[in-house]
Amino acid sequence: MKRTRQESVGDKIHRFRSVILVVSIPISLVLLVMYLIPRGPAPLPARDAAIIGRKAVAGSRSRSYAVIFDAGSSGSRVHVYCFDGNLDLIPIGEDIELFVQKKPGLSFYAKDPMEAAKSLISLLKKAESVVPAELRGNTPVRVGATAGLRQLGVETSEQILQAVRYLLHEQSSLKFKSDWVSVLDGTQEGAFQWVTINYLLGNLGKKYSNTVGVVDLGGGSVQMAYAISNSEAGKAPKPGAGEDEYVKELYLKGTKYYLYVHSYLRYGLLAARAEILKVAEGPHSDCILTGYHGSYNYGDNVFPASAPPSGSSYTKCRSDAVKALKHDETSCTHLKCTFGGVWNGGGGDGQKSYFVASFFFDRAAEAGFVDPNLPVAKVKPSDFEEAAKRACKLSVEEAKTTYANVAEENLPYICMDLVYEFTLLVDGFSLEPWQDITLVKKVKYGDSLVEAAWPLGSAIEAASMS
Repeated sequence: MKRTRQESVGDKIHRFRSVILVVSIPISLVLLVMYLIPRGPAPLPARDAAIIGRKAVAGSRSRSYAVIFDAGSSGSRVHVYCFDGNLDLIPIGEDIELFVQKKPGLSFYAKDPMEAAKSLISLLKKAESVVPAELRGNTPVRVGATAGLRQLGVETSEQILQAVRYLLHEQSSLKFKSDWVSVLDGTQEGAFQWVTINYLLGNLGKKYSNTVGVVDLGGGSVQMAYAISNSEAGKAPKPGAGEDEYVKELYLKGTKYYLYVHSYLRYGLLAARAEILKVAEGPHSDCILTGYHGSYNYGDNVFPASAPPSGSSYTKCRSDAVKALKHDETSCTHLKCTFGGVWNGGGGDGQKSYFVASFFFDRAAEAGFVDPNLPVAKVKPSDFEEAAKRACKLSVEEAKTTYANVAEENLPYICMDLVYEFTLLVDGFSLEPWQDITLVKKVKYGDSLVEAAWPLGSAIEAASMS
């Protein structure tokens, strides 16, 4: 019997070599192609995928706009801002913001609310024209009325606000809610102004000691705001009935601030004229330039405003201004006060530098000790005093030549205005006469200049909420 020889693996390969060759060639080609194809990334852990997803969404966020009306006592203004996804300002065309204003203000139309509302139409249309059509429905429009409307009383101011709400509802293509049209609380105005200036200076997110204090002199009211320490905030007096809290807590760029803010109604520049004329208790005021005989209208009231036979006097006007502040007549129930019995916030590093805005800048420029073409200027309170002493020596006719840029209706009051501004800073807010302060009209932001006004603070809040 023959023994069958067992076939080796090598013999089998040799015997089926042609079949193996036919099969292996396509398989080799497939493997080669698969090897050459670029490999995709390995799957991310869920946490990392979520982070990248959030970054992608943030990076693709479209720009957003905010339209803010500043309905002040001396006029109405509209501001339009555009923000990127990080709430940084980006240009609108060639400018960093749209800013348009007109006179008179809403309070001028106290007896005709619909006319008051109509006065905003040209500003509204200009604002809408710079917002892309596809974004208008998501662009908030806010109207903040300030001291001018506060002075009119609740019933009259509400009638005007209702007319403005109707106008926006019927004629605006922007995002609108009824409660976005309101009389701005004085402390809101001061807080927004503080946010605006410190935002533009790049101070937000830093320690409170790196921020600057703000004094904003409007027509009807003046606001002071500055950041204070936690310990000083704890000492804040409790406000009386109907009064605002002295301290607001703000969370800005990851930092908590205790903001002391107070608004002094009736102590804006135009309102203060009335308070000073009340002190005179007669047809003559030592603050009125020689040769002027007339009256002063503020709100619904008319005050006699004529120069005495001896002419205006810096010394006597200064005395009247101090009395108008009620600096000495009202006892201070707190450890430290400004004027009228108002707590001063306790002081500290947050007020070591002051940016002083609005009518302070305007009168300084008109008086000639500040270049009106510059956005900011370093001055001292004593500069207002020196300018006041010069102005109070003039007659109305002489003032026309000396102060070519002062509106005719303001000429009789140039002595009074400058005296009041010096008195407010030194006697009211206890600044040293030789202390450096910064008068500010606009603040440099990147390569642009932005109006140093409270609407930007309101716009930042609106954009954050949208």
